Amino acid sequence: MSNNFRMVAKTLYGFEELLAKELRDLGAINVKSGVRNVSFEGDTGFMYKANLCLRTAIKIIKPIHSFYVRDENDLYKKIYAMDWSQYLSIDTTFAIDATVNSENFTHALYVSQKTKDAIVDKFRDMEGQRPNVDIKFPDLRLNIHIQKDQCNVSLDSSGASLHHRGYRTATNIAPINEVLAAGLLLLSGWNGQCDFLDPMCGSGTMLTEAAMIACNIPANINRKGFAFEKWDDFDEELYARIIESSLNKTREFHFKIVGYDKAPSAVQKAKDNVENANLSEYIEIEQKNFFESTKYTDKHLHMVFNPPYGERLNIEMEEFYAAIGNTLKRNYSGTDAWFITSNLEALKFVGLRPSRKIKVFNSHLESKFVKYVMYEGSKKAKYNEPASA
Repeated sequence: MSNNFRMVAKTLYGFEELLAKELRDLGAINVKSGVRNVSFEGDTGFMYKANLCLRTAIKIIKPIHSFYVRDENDLYKKIYAMDWSQYLSIDTTFAIDATVNSENFTHALYVSQKTKDAIVDKFRDMEGQRPNVDIKFPDLRLNIHIQKDQCNVSLDSSGASLHHRGYRTATNIAPINEVLAAGLLLLSGWNGQCDFLDPMCGSGTMLTEAAMIACNIPANINRKGFAFEKWDDFDEELYARIIESSLNKTREFHFKIVGYDKAPSAVQKAKDNVENANLSEYIEIEQKNFFESTKYTDKHLHMVFNPPYGERLNIEMEEFYAAIGNTLKRNYSGTDAWFITSNLEALKFVGLRPSRKIKVFNSHLESKFVKYVMYEGSKKAKYNEPASA
């Protein structure tokens, strides 16, 4: 008899197919892409492995019940009717995260409150006592998702969002989300088979994620813990075997990963974070202005970066993006250069024709992830003519 069960991995917009591929490569079955999520099946060990290894997942949740719901009273009755003793005791602390997309339910916080009331009332009626809520460090985190008139109740196996990798202790003004960084690297085709540069590396997130992909290091190996470790059925021995097996699949990296930043404070933060991730042997970070730099290798170079958008950093946008284009054109032949920006107007000033544009979101900001192929020799002139106005 199979011990597999259904799970859902949440992700960012545009990363669904990346996550589906990651899940298949890990060994998931019945993988199906949705909008900002991918459903799949696996056993308990696979749930541990998914949390540990997936680069583009934000959460791994385990659905336990689903029902149609008309209004808040209906929600209360159906939550109350569930057998909560399977998951909670009066000594278990819990928290509820709710998301709603429904005409009948417009406030996620109210849905959380109503769900909490139903659970504690059930315990009080059955046992005379009730479990307590702990928003920050609960023993069990529940996920309520209402889509139109469908309510899904799930256990959150991850806890804090999986972008909290555990290595980043120092950040700059506008740090990139770790899951976003990993997804962009995978979208760019980065696989660790050439040299790499992040010319505006900030606190080093892109560099760290690039090194972990190159070496096939589990994405969340540096994380302090997952919610499933507090579950009553947590199998510590199985989890230890999953960690050991995943670490046995790491590989050597034979190229260079380099980061530049012109701010000394950013360089130090990046070095600290890279050291926290135990990746200092693979990553070099220098204080350098990209606009005054030249390509550090005569081989093919893969470049991915997150330049300022003008949202939280004040820069002269036209001049800045023109300098990106000029630097790539003059000093970086033989390079695939990718960067993300939410300032779509600024892209006009790069002065080069992108070979690809991919719609993504950086937090709430709709953005474009663009690729510029800087050819060697005559192709460079042919394919990277200045874009017409």
